[in-house]
Amino acid sequence: MPFVRIDALEADPDRLDALGRAVHDALVQTIGIPDDDRFQVLNGHRGGGSTLRYDDYLGVRRDSGIVYVAITMRSGRTPDQKRALYRRIAELAHEYTGTEPRNVFVCVTENESIDWSLGDGVAQYAPAPPRGADPL
Repeated sequence: MPFVRIDALEADPDRLDALGRAVHDALVQTIGIPDDDRFQVLNGHRGGGSTLRYDDYLGVRRDSGIVYVAITMRSGRTPDQKRALYRRIAELAHEYTGTEPRNVFVCVTENESIDWSLGDGVAQYAPAPPRGADPL
């Protein structure tokens, strides 16, 4: 169950929606998340007053088309799956929005099942043992 946050400069609602679809489609295609497992926060930032910053670190020449994608998900994906995910996000962001792949910055943060509550104050992926059960 990935949680995705996308921040993009000069992004109107249509572009943000398309970026969200690109990331979601890439997650479905490369790591096999269910199609209806979509939880995203999409933020557009405007021009010179924006709080987004970027440089040309590691020789990647970024510009005002920058898109930051932060994905939090449970651990367990291989390095090859992650590489495929990054590549597919960049490909689909370009296909769906014209975003240059060099402007797609992705960061994955992994955690464990107990780190998720999907509602109702319950850890659905790590339910508590029945009351009175031996915790060991």
